[in-house]
Amino acid sequence: MASARTSPPVPAGQVADVVAGQGAPVEIVPPRRSPARRLAVLQAAAEAFAHGGYAATSMEEIAATAKITKLIVYRHFPSKESLYRAVLEQVFERQVELFLANIAQGLEAEGSTRALLEVAREWPDGFRLLWRHAAREPQFGEYALSLRDVAVNAARGVVTPLVAPELAEWAAQALFDQLVDAVLDWLEHGSAAHDRAFVVLETAALRATVAAWATASATLPA
Repeated sequence: MASARTSPPVPAGQVADVVAGQGAPVEIVPPRRSPARRLAVLQAAAEAFAHGGYAATSMEEIAATAKITKLIVYRHFPSKESLYRAVLEQVFERQVELFLANIAQGLEAEGSTRALLEVAREWPDGFRLLWRHAAREPQFGEYALSLRDVAVNAARGVVTPLVAPELAEWAAQALFDQLVDAVLDWLEHGSAAHDRAFVVLETAALRATVAAWATASATLPA
């Protein structure tokens, strides 16, 4: 009696055709994650979260906004929480990138204004999410405040040498709020055609505020 013939083992990462006699083992290739598709998902998520809030927004809605399937959303982000956090990180990292680029060009107050406005134009809903909504979400409040603290550091460096120590933290927080609120208001009420005028006016306002604080601080009793 002839001995039974055995097939060679199928290497890891391959699968044999289930139909006898048809085809060689086929390599299983993990799905490719397109960077452009990932950005599209983040943009859609930013829009959905900014308009509906975290709790009320589903992954199905985000997929529909991005005009893709829910499966593709999950291919890039394993959960709604990770997606929300990724939006915050994307906007914040882009803001830092633009801020450093402007500082490298010798721009300070104007550079800060330009950086925030540029990222707000690129990611309008993400910018609103980061600086207006995230701090109110129970799951993300602490994280959003930690990002804010990093951003406020630049303002601390400006005001700390100019005001009394007991006023320095208030002044840094207030200066940052002035800039962020101005950009948010410009998104609502300004035109991109006049962005340059906004940068000039807001930069002048920041400088005038810091100068006024410095002058007034010099008159305070020791």
